[in-house]
Amino acid sequence: MVYVLTLISIAILIFIILYNRLITLKYKVKAAWSDIDVQLKRRFDLLPMLADTVKSYSTYERGLFEKITEMRSKIESSQTINEKASLQNDVSKIAKTLLAVAEAYPDLKANQSFIDLQKNISNVEEQIQYARRYYNGTVRDYNTLILSFPSNIVANLFKFKAEDFFEIEFATQKMPPEIKLA
Repeated sequence: MVYVLTLISIAILIFIILYNRLITLKYKVKAAWSDIDVQLKRRFDLLPMLADTVKSYSTYERGLFEKITEMRSKIESSQTINEKASLQNDVSKIAKTLLAVAEAYPDLKANQSFIDLQKNISNVEEQIQYARRYYNGTVRDYNTLILSFPSNIVANLFKFKAEDFFEIEFATQKMPPEIKLA
């Protein structure tokens, strides 16, 4: 009888420990996403200033204000990590377009406001990368725990769901050179 009570006590203790680990990792994932979200908002807030700086040099880029406003509302209404990542890739494309304009306008490349904005965007994107790495590492740990035995029993019992990883392109990310073979 003592052995049975000991085994039941150990099983309950393991159950409690696993449940608490799952809860801890779930909230770490939420906190890590919050860090990414803050940095994404900082980057998004820089885009109108960048577009305004570029606007005086290129008539093509004037329509980007509308695109930026449209993207902001779509991002705010998006529900899943995958939706947010897809929309953030669109934001990166807009930022890449704005930064590419500087190559065609030497005066713009020398403009101090543009230089400062470009540095700020690079800094924010670096912070996004750090936050993304932490988030994805936390998601990896959480998802592994959900799928591992015996914690998968606790996870299924309390309906813990796997989280999506967050992958986006960055505006300052260099594209590999295109190699054409004759």
